[in-house]
Amino acid sequence: MIAETAPAKVNLYLHIGPVRRDGLHDLASLFIFAEDGDVIRVEPANDISLAIEGPFADALKNLPPEANLVFRAAQKLARKCGVETGAAITLEKNLPVAAGVGGGSADAAAVLRALVKLWSLEIGEAALSRLGFSLGADVPACLARAPVHVTGAGEILEKGPVLPALWICLVNPGVDMPTGPVFRAFDAGVPAPATPVCDPFRAVNYTQVKAAMARTRNDLEAFAIERAPVIRDAIDALAQAPGALAARMSGSGATCFALFPSREGAVRAAAALQARGWWAMASALHVR
Repeated sequence: MIAETAPAKVNLYLHIGPVRRDGLHDLASLFIFAEDGDVIRVEPANDISLAIEGPFADALKNLPPEANLVFRAAQKLARKCGVETGAAITLEKNLPVAAGVGGGSADAAAVLRALVKLWSLEIGEAALSRLGFSLGADVPACLARAPVHVTGAGEILEKGPVLPALWICLVNPGVDMPTGPVFRAFDAGVPAPATPVCDPFRAVNYTQVKAAMARTRNDLEAFAIERAPVIRDAIDALAQAPGALAARMSGSGATCFALFPSREGAVRAAAALQARGWWAMASALHVR
């Protein structure tokens, strides 16, 4: 058996630009990844199959396998590489669904990494990234699991900065936030957005992390809050947590995050937010 973690993906910032001819938005973002998240396990089998377990499995169990990005990723990799065997795939769903932390994309990236090992495939990083992008704009970045500047619609990746040791507290107030409606609200509210630009985010100490967060933004945050005002409550609670360096919504929501210089601060914040009945998780970050 081969196991791969599909870590939670966080947009430290997310600048959204115009819609491209292919219907996707230009964007500029810095993706970082927690150490914890969903888990993918794969074992040899005659056919490709998918089983789902874990605390958030119920949201996906009644869907046909073809509706799950993990299953489609496995099929697509097998077709591309001429694989004639299969794999028994298990997805341990520990992250909320439709939550803005790249769950589906991270899961797809993890199953690609796992199956390359299981099937002993010789496929280059560039080819695997192109295959990933055909599944979803965030998948190429999720393959790397390291800080990465993302432009285009998600297909252009550049190595991100080396950050100081950071912990993160993620919180989801229990509202689904499908990506499509949030982007449509953005399009209606900002009909002529500027071309998005990446922030250099040079941050070798915590003062610089705070400054970089202060000069960047998530362009979708206001539109998600309009749809679910409880997101503002979650951000405010995180920002007021002792030791928090900055707080913001990730992706299209509804998961929000705060950055901390210590494990203790992140764990304490997660416990306080869980006491409100919200899902929360503390994790170290991959900072290089």
